[in-house]
Amino acid sequence: MGLYDRDYVRRAPSGFLGGDRSMVTNLILLNVGIFLLDMFFQGQISHALRLQPGLLSHPWRFWQLLTYGFVHDPGNTQEIVLGNFAHVGFNMFGLWLFGRDVEGIYGRSEFLRIYLSLIVLCGVAWVGVQEALSLTGHDAATAGVLGASGAVLGIMVLYCTHFPHRVFLIYGILPVPAWLLCVFYVLYDLVGFRNSLAGGGDHVAYEVHLAGAIWALIYRHNGWNLGRLWPNQWQLKWRKPSVPNLKIHEPQLDDQSLRRRVDDILAKISTSGEGSLTKEERRVLEDASRRYQQRRS
Repeated sequence: MGLYDRDYVRRAPSGFLGGDRSMVTNLILLNVGIFLLDMFFQGQISHALRLQPGLLSHPWRFWQLLTYGFVHDPGNTQEIVLGNFAHVGFNMFGLWLFGRDVEGIYGRSEFLRIYLSLIVLCGVAWVGVQEALSLTGHDAATAGVLGASGAVLGIMVLYCTHFPHRVFLIYGILPVPAWLLCVFYVLYDLVGFRNSLAGGGDHVAYEVHLAGAIWALIYRHNGWNLGRLWPNQWQLKWRKPSVPNLKIHEPQLDDQSLRRRVDDILAKISTSGEGSLTKEERRVLEDASRRYQQRRS
């Protein structure tokens, strides 16, 4: 684990105000914006971007594995009622409730990678289940799937693995720990999925929710960082340098001096924020992180 992987070095997500918005806020604004635009176009956007069945026989529609997670059912677009906003409203509330702390742990970029991977893998799981149902003679979905529910449940599971004992007040009265709330949602989806296989169902893609929970648990258990799958060093192998490689000699700080310098910089971050760092201070942090990784390897 490098220096920038530590919780106290990451930038805390900001709120709705200010130019430096958190990734959670950006995702909420994007989902709500697409939803409102979709209502204006009478549901044509969600119809075009949803994940439709038969993807294996129509592989050119692979992009739907991502786009379906950003559209929600606008309901009766002839008349705006509260029910129109239920789907996107609950999903975005869950993303806001659980996503802020998860982003605070993993950082903006890694949170986005987690969120997008959840959408894609949940979509792949749905396609796989539908293909399996069609092969076994069961009724498969014909209308497709849409919405961020699977990704949001995955974020919720990640949250609960980090903060299992935080308490939520259901209806403002009943205190429930986070781990119990998570178990309830997962069991609810398991029962719903079993009922859908038995022929019942309420047009809810429970397998998408379960796939999000499973992927989040695998990610957390293995301590992955998706950003490390594409290290910058790989790109250098394919890039022909335009000038000879020159090395600049700089005096290196010893371990004790470097440690004191890092402590001073971290204290500056805690008081003034990461944006107050100079280029030299960022270079010192990168050098400390590189040394730490070399010792771990």
